[in-house]
Amino acid sequence: MNAETTLSSSAKILVVDDDKVIQRTVATALNKAGYKVFAAADISAALSTVRMEKPDLMLLDISFPLDFANVGGPAQDGFFVVEWLRRTPEANKIPIIIISSTDPVKYKDQASTKGIVACFRKPLNHEELLLVIKSTLDGNAVSAQPLSPEI
Repeated sequence: MNAETTLSSSAKILVVDDDKVIQRTVATALNKAGYKVFAAADISAALSTVRMEKPDLMLLDISFPLDFANVGGPAQDGFFVVEWLRRTPEANKIPIIIISSTDPVKYKDQASTKGIVACFRKPLNHEELLLVIKSTLDGNAVSAQPLSPEI
């Protein structure tokens, strides 16, 4: 087993998306690459999984249907999760990659001020996504391009 395999096989990634097809396809690609994958379909499950599993990286959908996004207060989006993570000492360093079916340019300013590593538009390019994940987990986050080329 080489160092690359060891790194990816020990890394835990949380996929947060209300679309089960996206969860399965992304999880399949990540599992093939050797990552341990957890999935959450809503914000509440995402926050719970972060507390319990302490993922090394998160793939986060930004848009949730109102019935999924409401966690006891006003409707929330994926940036609610980002805000919570950034205020939580044990989770504030988790790198986050946004995945969205809407144009990532819409989130560029908000994403860059919150330390988002990259933004990808669905349908996802799994090869490019895996490269950004590996680079981020290796500590070589794309500092020259904090957001993916789509932005």
